[in-house]
Amino acid sequence: MNPHTTSSRWRVAAAAAVAMATATGGLAALTGTAGAAGEPVTVQYRTSATGATADQSEPWIKVRNTGAASVQLSSVKVRYYFKSDSGSAGYRFACSWAVKGCANITGTFGTPANPTATADRYLDIGFTSGAGTLAPGADTGDMQLRFYRSDWQPLKQSDDYSFGASQTSYADWSKVTAQVAGSTVWGVAPEGNDPTDPPTDPPTDPPAGGQSLFDDFNYANSSDPKISANGWNVRSNSGGPGVPGATWSPENVTFAGTGGNSVMNLRTSTAGTAESTKQTEVVTKAMKFKNGTYAARVNFSDAPVSGPDGDHLVQTFFTINDLTAPMADDYSEYDFEYLPNGGWGEPSNILYTTSWETYDPDPWQAVNQHTESRQSYAGWHDLLLTIDNSTIKYYIDGELFGTHDAADLPERPMSINFNQWLIDLAGQTGTTVRSYDEQIDYVLHVKDQVLPPAQVTAKINAYRSAGTTFEDTVPGSQSTG
Repeated sequence: MNPHTTSSRWRVAAAAAVAMATATGGLAALTGTAGAAGEPVTVQYRTSATGATADQSEPWIKVRNTGAASVQLSSVKVRYYFKSDSGSAGYRFACSWAVKGCANITGTFGTPANPTATADRYLDIGFTSGAGTLAPGADTGDMQLRFYRSDWQPLKQSDDYSFGASQTSYADWSKVTAQVAGSTVWGVAPEGNDPTDPPTDPPTDPPAGGQSLFDDFNYANSSDPKISANGWNVRSNSGGPGVPGATWSPENVTFAGTGGNSVMNLRTSTAGTAESTKQTEVVTKAMKFKNGTYAARVNFSDAPVSGPDGDHLVQTFFTINDLTAPMADDYSEYDFEYLPNGGWGEPSNILYTTSWETYDPDPWQAVNQHTESRQSYAGWHDLLLTIDNSTIKYYIDGELFGTHDAADLPERPMSINFNQWLIDLAGQTGTTVRSYDEQIDYVLHVKDQVLPPAQVTAKINAYRSAGTTFEDTVPGSQSTG
């Protein structure tokens, strides 16, 4: 794990300008008749993938406010219908570029209530609160969206309900529907599929198999031989990150039952000196994890268990490989880092998600992308990281937190890690002993499958319902327990 830096280089995706044509055709409403002029929003569509078959479908979208009042984009959902031809492979959504920012756009696949010959799947396009509002007469600007088969086989578009091969310039498109606050305001759904019908629950492709690591952290103590047998190392060797001269303490890693589940507790303590500082880390012994889904339920704490508060603490969940040389281009690291008392120049609570391309420790320079939120994250949180061949996404409690582009995709497999450590001893200079806890309920990795939050929850529930406390079928280790 490497320290964050406030001088990290941000990347900005470049995109070419797109020609736009003003629609002159009639607006089709759900009844199939021309829509009234007072519709709250309309949807414009174009595509740059016009072939009957393509490597990926590219529904580029604009949402326009045609009403008299501002519209909160987080209340808007746009639905694109298509005919599935992927078998069990499933589909993946991606945003290549958007005026509103890809981090503020979500994509979720579902199944219509009444599948038809041209629409047995749909893609719901939504917005986070970060997308803001649309004033009357304004539009979202360009949203260059795409989806593709998870096995990257060609997909057939010519039989997709919402596809328009001739739509090479933006125009009103009634075969894409829109809802505002759950009410349909635009478009014609396939017969028998008003978008207000209840969607499939969960509205996503079911997780079909997948090589997985799952651990419920059901161990007796840090010296339990099952920990090593299951592929984990409880760190005791010296070195960074953190306070130089601090100890990495296996005895400060403990396990206890909470709410019917076993929970791993990482405790970090100090009395204000390097010699008294004990940090904690648990890491997989194998570096065998790359693309796919990473998930953990983590309890962050703002206050110490005992003693005075204020230390510059870092509580984490991350995946990483080794830096083979300064600025090596095959380095990878993807972090959730919570600083309850600030640090790295921040005065108080901040949560970072960071995707690393590389760094040089001396003199310090770093190439990464990061997203941050300055607020308290004390308590239990579901942390989710997904990596495919184009995008890195971070979710917190089911909500998209940050999207990072393909510049920092992993080139080599990585380990999975949890640790808690002190940046320095400047946050609290007293000599009274204080201790901080970070707790972990479970960890999950699914190789080469990007699972949305609902599927992760379903998979965890399935493990627990079956009484499975550990499974590792990711190549390199195969065992269950």
